[in-house]
Amino acid sequence: MIITPNSLLACFAKLSVNDIKTFMTPAQLEIQQIFDDERFPNVVVTPYGTVLASWGSPNIRVRRSEDGGVTWSKEITIAKSGFHGGGTTVNEINAEILVFVEDNHPPAPSTAYRSKDDGKTWQAAKVTIHADSNGKLPSMHMNEHGITLKYGKYKGRLLRPTRFYGEGNRPESLWPTHFTNAIFSDDGGNTWQTSEPFPENGTGEATIAELSDGRIYYNSRRHWAPEGKNPRRRWIAWSHDGGATWSEAKICEILPDGPQNSNYGCMGGLVRLPCKNHDILIYSNCDNAEKRTHGTVWASFDGGVTWPIKRLVYEDKFAYSSIDAGRAGTATEGWLYLHFESEGSKMARFNLSWLLEGQKTGDGELPSQLKL
Repeated sequence: MIITPNSLLACFAKLSVNDIKTFMTPAQLEIQQIFDDERFPNVVVTPYGTVLASWGSPNIRVRRSEDGGVTWSKEITIAKSGFHGGGTTVNEINAEILVFVEDNHPPAPSTAYRSKDDGKTWQAAKVTIHADSNGKLPSMHMNEHGITLKYGKYKGRLLRPTRFYGEGNRPESLWPTHFTNAIFSDDGGNTWQTSEPFPENGTGEATIAELSDGRIYYNSRRHWAPEGKNPRRRWIAWSHDGGATWSEAKICEILPDGPQNSNYGCMGGLVRLPCKNHDILIYSNCDNAEKRTHGTVWASFDGGVTWPIKRLVYEDKFAYSSIDAGRAGTATEGWLYLHFESEGSKMARFNLSWLLEGQKTGDGELPSQLKL
């Protein structure tokens, strides 16, 4: 049998589609310490079912789990200096993985590192990132993992959230010049185009998910909001062209953006469960009035329109977070993986059954077939 990119994509696509029942086994939550120092988490599940936790600044590292998150490899160094840029991206066509590292605190030049052996080794990659239509180059730091699009006209496109720092990161008076955006690649991650800006300024550190109809759901942190807009909830928008442009921006009133006594926000995690005929999204952030604690996950069953249930994962320190879902036919099947900052980093793995035993938010209703 001759293996082609298209046949490989079809194979991985089949492995990535779960029956909803796989996430509905008896409720479970397990938490482990993964890294002991530094900051900046991402997590992805590779096409082979390896859980890959990326982390660090200035020492960018990964740890791998080949048994669904039960045990973990020793730390593997990607780069000995720099800032983890987030946006770790799995290419579903050939199973290559990209990690982005900026030279120092952004905005700064960046380097992409590529693994062709499921995260075991990493090499600097020759990557070109083009500016947006206004000539502005994006910053990689610090965003949720990227995705490979699976539906419609843009199937196979790599897409990851990015940001633009405007006139600089400090002082706070410059925050209204910041905005989020995304970069996308149609040649396997060698060349990237930058999307048009997110429709609202003051945003940064974003998440993305592709819905089953091919639309892209965008959910972003913010540092500032226009007068009259609630600045402590998440901005959302949609793309109808594979992440090239964003529209219909609004505040999601139900999802908190970090502690509610601060306009500063906090990086959150987002994933769509890879289940056929379902648009179930899981979002993570801290859920506290005053501190970065009480790490919580929320579930939407209608592609981000409503978020009817949430559940506390970890009560103590909880800051930046990233989340991904397991793959059918591997040791990760039925699991969700939440990598979060907490005196180093911790990894929580849980299933949908566990989340469904949580607290109703009053924002919409659970689908009748999922009520416990």
